[in-house]
Amino acid sequence: MTFSLYPAIDIRNGRCVRLIQGDYDREIKYEADPVEVALSFEEAGASWVHVVDLDAARSGKAQNLETVGSIAEAVNIPVQSGGGVRSLDAARALFDAGVSRCVVGTAAVEDPSLVEEITELGHRVAVGLDVRGEEVAIQGWERDSGRSIYELLPNFENAGVEAVVVTQIVRDGMGTGPDIAGLEQVVRATSLEIVASGGVGTLEHIDELAKLRVDGRSLAGVIVGKALHDGVIDVSEAVKVAERV
Repeated sequence: MTFSLYPAIDIRNGRCVRLIQGDYDREIKYEADPVEVALSFEEAGASWVHVVDLDAARSGKAQNLETVGSIAEAVNIPVQSGGGVRSLDAARALFDAGVSRCVVGTAAVEDPSLVEEITELGHRVAVGLDVRGEEVAIQGWERDSGRSIYELLPNFENAGVEAVVVTQIVRDGMGTGPDIAGLEQVVRATSLEIVASGGVGTLEHIDELAKLRVDGRSLAGVIVGKALHDGVIDVSEAVKVAERV
């Protein structure tokens, strides 16, 4: 299995931002233009760009679709995008904008059949499960679903999804390291490909995730955001570390 780096662009009000532990009141704003950032990721060798519409994740209504579409049009690598994909129309809008794979989070938890509806149309889908410990949060991480990730994973085993993005919320934006033990449990619990998110702050963290093995299976990749935008990790170096395993 190929391990891929997914450099992340989080968009709020059309600008690049990062939220600390998913808290909308703890926002870091970056002056960089999202399209220029995406182009820099591509130039550095990234094979994907991961884009999140934070406004949509909170409200359920696409508010940065034009910016997402501009990114998809500008780069020659696939764009994975999520945030507020809670209907077939919302997913279609992303694909029409040029997105290669959409990430369905809240809706996948509340209505797993939506995921199958999207994949049956031939679209590429990743499910986003954002966890505090084992409990999955929804609606921009502002509500707890009352369900564990292990309850939900079986819903997607035969739904045609390409991957599950697992974000450990308490580590997100902190740079203190990924939840290796938790990710090992998730890989053990499902046959689906897992993309890790949350906590990466060094090249060593990426290396550790790339080398993770459970019964011969590995992770499919890692999403890295704040550490790249802050210049703590160089994108081209991160790509090399991800791809050398």
